[in-house]
Amino acid sequence: MTMRWDAFLKEVQERGEYGTPQEAERAARTVLALLGAHLVGDVRARLASRLPETFALILLNPLQAAEPLSPERFVRATAAWIEGATERTATWDVSAVLSVTADAAGDELTRRVLLQLPPGYDLLFGRPTRT
Repeated sequence: MTMRWDAFLKEVQERGEYGTPQEAERAARTVLALLGAHLVGDVRARLASRLPETFALILLNPLQAAEPLSPERFVRATAAWIEGATERTATWDVSAVLSVTADAAGDELTRRVLLQLPPGYDLLFGRPTRT
């Protein structure tokens, strides 16, 4: 089931402790654009189908990535795209957006998303795996 725009943004705003919905939206747009560059095929399409339409389109039309980014480089890339962000605040942004995305996706699809990403993203999605 697709998560509604207002519900998605409200969750991101709460988890990210943003002062305004606009701040939450800015973080969501950036993180989902970067994430989309790392996902392919049915997994990206299925994840997009669970997100509000605007965010789905961002995920399906991602920023270009020359190579898969480690979680640390993903956070640095996020910081570079958000004005005034630091790696510390970008980690917060990424985790807020990806944890809400994981909730929208459900456990099975989130597991499939994580299989397409380099190791370590499970923590950013708020779904630490046990080893």
